[in-house]
Amino acid sequence: MLSARAIYREIRDNDETYRLFCSVAAKGEAQGGWENRRIAELTADPVLRPKILRHGEDEEKHGRLFDALLRKRGLSACPVPFDTDYTLRLERRGIGLSHARLAREEPLSDEEILRYLVHSRVTEQRAHEEVEEQLEIFGDDPELGRAVRMIADDERNHLSFTHEELARFRERGYGPLIRSMAREYALVEIETYRDVSLSVMAQMARALGWSRLKRSVLTFGIRAIYLIERAWTWRRLTRIETPERPGALDPQLAEPHSPGARG
Repeated sequence: MLSARAIYREIRDNDETYRLFCSVAAKGEAQGGWENRRIAELTADPVLRPKILRHGEDEEKHGRLFDALLRKRGLSACPVPFDTDYTLRLERRGIGLSHARLAREEPLSDEEILRYLVHSRVTEQRAHEEVEEQLEIFGDDPELGRAVRMIADDERNHLSFTHEELARFRERGYGPLIRSMAREYALVEIETYRDVSLSVMAQMARALGWSRLKRSVLTFGIRAIYLIERAWTWRRLTRIETPERPGALDPQLAEPHSPGARG
């Protein structure tokens, strides 16, 4: 059977594929955590800075959760090949702020802050959709459920944060720049997501011994989803909407998380 539920469970039940899945996720979250912390250090806006810092703390927490899941299974993280490194591939495509820029001791301009926020808007939408699917599958799982619930709750906060901050910049007259940047970033993201998905699928297929037919069907599905996104649904990555949770990352407004929250 080729349902998402069946595939995720197949990956979860095999140590090699589970190790790759958690390693890719842990590396991406850790990198996101470092980037957000560094962006916070270079942000002059005293209202925005603690929100970015909180974003980074959440990403680092997610990385630790995936590392803990590996240890619980008696596994250690494996090297993450470039082909499966979503965050690094996006950086190489010029999405967001480069590590070279973040290494400079120079405050970020408004346009650079927008690059960060638009990058977050696009990628947090993808993360939110993926973890909501995982929540439906593993929300009550004794091994994965607690971590998935915590991450899903955080991703809702992160998505609300991007809507809220981009709306604030739009009110300051940055609407045309946001629209242009968001379209560019979304089109690069969906292409990168397709390529990473194909690479991860190929590695999973080898480890799990999938038949040529199964690989072909999944490859077709990944490419078909890309074509649909490229033609129309990429716009969901760019819309600025009323945040589901206003002030989600504001230390003075956000409610404390409950580790077992069902979200």
